[in-house]
Amino acid sequence: MIHTSTPKRVSVMLTAFRDGLQSVFGGKVRVADVLPAMEAASAAGVRHFEFGGGARFQAPFFYVGEDPFAAMDAMRAAVGPDADLQILTRSISGVTLTGQAPEALALQARLMAKHGTTIDRNFDFMNDVDNLLATGRPIVEAGMHHQATVALMGLPYASDRVHTPAFYEDVARRLLDGDVRIDSIALKDASGTTDPATVYETAKRVTALTGSEVPVWFHTHDTASMAVACTMAAIHGGVDGVDLSVRPLASGTSQPDVRSLAHALKGTGYALDLDVDAASAVEGELEAGLAAYAFDPITLAADARVVGFPMPGGAIGPNVLMMKEAGILDRYGDVLAEFPVVVEAGGAWTSVTPGSQQYWLQAFNNVLYGRWAKIDGGYGRSVLGYFGRPPEAPDPEVVRLASEQLGLAPFEGDPLAVAEDSLAPARAALRERGLPETDENVFLVAAAIVPGKAMDLNEGIRLLEGRARVKLPLKEAEAPASPAAGGTPWTTAVTSRVTVTEGGTTRTFDVTLAPPAADGAAAPPPAPTPAPTAPAQGSTPVHSPFGGTVEVLAVRVGVGERVAEGQVVATVEAMKAEHDVRSPVAGTVASIDVRPGDEVGPDAAIVTVGG
Repeated sequence: MIHTSTPKRVSVMLTAFRDGLQSVFGGKVRVADVLPAMEAASAAGVRHFEFGGGARFQAPFFYVGEDPFAAMDAMRAAVGPDADLQILTRSISGVTLTGQAPEALALQARLMAKHGTTIDRNFDFMNDVDNLLATGRPIVEAGMHHQATVALMGLPYASDRVHTPAFYEDVARRLLDGDVRIDSIALKDASGTTDPATVYETAKRVTALTGSEVPVWFHTHDTASMAVACTMAAIHGGVDGVDLSVRPLASGTSQPDVRSLAHALKGTGYALDLDVDAASAVEGELEAGLAAYAFDPITLAADARVVGFPMPGGAIGPNVLMMKEAGILDRYGDVLAEFPVVVEAGGAWTSVTPGSQQYWLQAFNNVLYGRWAKIDGGYGRSVLGYFGRPPEAPDPEVVRLASEQLGLAPFEGDPLAVAEDSLAPARAALRERGLPETDENVFLVAAAIVPGKAMDLNEGIRLLEGRARVKLPLKEAEAPASPAAGGTPWTTAVTSRVTVTEGGTTRTFDVTLAPPAADGAAAPPPAPTPAPTAPAQGSTPVHSPFGGTVEVLAVRVGVGERVAEGQVVATVEAMKAEHDVRSPVAGTVASIDVRPGDEVGPDAAIVTVGG
């Protein structure tokens, strides 16, 4: 049991409104649904919130149809001008999943400060100190508190060379010896896989380096049921602050509940600087605001397997949801089992974003296509050195395959020097479409750019043109109630895509259900739907290889074009990655049945190939 003879109060950052939303719902939550809880927390005396960055920057405009900067402004208004609002950024990736040029990172820092941020926690999945110092500089220049991060992870294989207390101490020492101001240090265990003894020893060593001048924070997830034990170990090791949440956005893949840790610290001499009675008021508002959302048991439950697949809580939830949507959740266990292979072969970079997503996608590819048959672009660029130096040397054979498949040579230089400019194409896209060229709009488009993805499918452009996709994890809606039965009137037309298979022929229809007429007036006619064309006899519809819904990114062939068996005819997006759709037969393309941006199920034809 930990104990101190000199009473110490430990600071708390409440993570429910960023990491909690990400871990449980992948960040796909309307800001209005959590503002009352933020107001309740502020009224109860909470003065330090995590509120943005990470997936809570991209999720609002990728899946919720909301401007993330407007969401940040609303959160700042809810807690008042005096609270500390903290974001999470990803070193050279910023708030994206790809490397960003210095100009984009500088714009990001200025915008985050403009929209209410006071503290920026910056981490690097490689623990590359050069990256951390270079990307910390614009944070300092923007006037924010610069919190540099040492990323922790329990390895899924035996090693005494990396991810040890000595390894983490060396990262912290080099940060403090750098030429950029460090206001505080975070020890961040995004996967909750570091054991308590390592946490304690690391905290003791790092706090000895910082003394009383630079506060040290600890962050973990409760996925493996170790969060309270590890947080207590960090406190005993000398950290000054910890990250905690409030149910229903606590425990499981999220952080421990404030009340759990407060109870565990009773009689130890340590206490939290937060009135735990505030948790009940926040909990009540969260439960009310999130009543319409479907909580997935996988994101709420502990899973001891995570010690063998170091995946962040904030990534497990989104990936589970994406696997479910793509109809491949039955392969979840297979993907987890592949993790030790991809971690060791990659060089043991830390399982924080985007490195965690790269691990996940490579494990997924290994399961789906065969080990190393398809190198994920992000994973491949990481083993080749385009994100910095991994802690250990990657497997030479994997490096060779990545170079061969991606057409890139291994790289040993500064990743920021070769990062592609995202601001110029973003500005051009706005001008071409007559959209306002504000800093916010430029950054929204730039942050959503994916190499090879058409600009019309860019989520920033979609938001600004009023055609954002909305994919909220809501409970299944009940049938619209009749006003005569005392229910809420049904007033909005609903369009659904229906697939019908008859006599071996599959056809897809868009069906619009119009609401009943009000006050006896005639109901407006539904929008006309083009009549589907049944495939000619002997033709073959080509479908997505996934059992669920995917987005069509591109069609690679044209009507009348001759295709070979196995030829790529289209590209779809699943699990935030591109996947080829191949023709099962040779023949001539008879029809193109979708457009880029369409979402299709497994039975919908993407193209039809004739004999």
